[in-house]
Amino acid sequence: MRILVRGTNWIGDAVMTIPAMRRLRRAFPNAHIALHCRKWAEGIFRDVDFLDEIITFQTGDNGLNDLRTEASQIRRGNFDVAVLFPNSFRSAALPWLGKIPRRFGYEKELRGFMLTDRVAVPEWKSARHEVYYYLNLVDEVIGSLEGHSDAVNEPPDISITVSPARRDHARKLFETLGGDLSLPIVALGCGSTNSRAKRWPAERFASLASQVIDRKGANIVLLGSEDESDVAENVRRLSGRNLINAAGKTSLEDAVALLAVSDVFVSNDMGLAHIAAAVGTPTLVIFGPTNPETTRPFSDTAEVIRVPVECSPCMLRDCPIDHRCMTSIEHASVAERVLAIFE
Repeated sequence: MRILVRGTNWIGDAVMTIPAMRRLRRAFPNAHIALHCRKWAEGIFRDVDFLDEIITFQTGDNGLNDLRTEASQIRRGNFDVAVLFPNSFRSAALPWLGKIPRRFGYEKELRGFMLTDRVAVPEWKSARHEVYYYLNLVDEVIGSLEGHSDAVNEPPDISITVSPARRDHARKLFETLGGDLSLPIVALGCGSTNSRAKRWPAERFASLASQVIDRKGANIVLLGSEDESDVAENVRRLSGRNLINAAGKTSLEDAVALLAVSDVFVSNDMGLAHIAAAVGTPTLVIFGPTNPETTRPFSDTAEVIRVPVECSPCMLRDCPIDHRCMTSIEHASVAERVLAIFE
């Protein structure tokens, strides 16, 4: 059997699908399982053992032509089953046009006619962690194809393997960026590409960095996308210290490996927090307007830092009042938690 899994469109979501893909592999150990994902996601899944193939795509500006090209690529794969993690109309159109016989997905976005196996969105969707949303879909696939569900009581595992060669490359890259491998590495994620409200103030990150340098003598490296490079540079400037601003200067694949060789990662609620936890790095995630019950990194290596306020979680992208959910979190308390990891 040949199974095509359509991957999600955000970094954090991609990590949260890992337990579902592991469960799919356990249920179908002899199947050929391919992940159809955006080009950037290849850096997350390069070393995993539950996939046989990664098929990447880049979404351009050609609309229908891009859709036809991707559908033709899928058709050549002769897949028997498609599992669609995204809820979008487009993600269902691709396997439909690609003539995959069985197509499983949640019945959303008016796309039900393109699915052979429509799965109802569970009532608990907004109350449980997102990993269970993807696991539920895979359980429907297994139940339909095998007549039984998998080991649903097994704890979800989001871990990502990063090979020794990639770790060695990351250390060399870190030295090229100006890092000192004789000192601990504390990585910071100061941005968030889809919400300004999720950002802890830049001056708090700068004060945190200064305090960690003063008390631990650590390297501080700022990670993120090109869209987050400005806020990272602002943190570097406000700190007045020799911070390494690598935001926008590394591929996601290199960022994954850099997180794997870091000693601690501190960030806003962002995709890199999920990756850091998945590679086993102690992770502190600062939550404000979003709900940690559903979107926190699903790992014992991750700790949520949050001050409950009456208006959180609001899920707004811009705070209409005083941003109290984030400004109530002091840099000194975060620094103490960072330093405690080294004790």
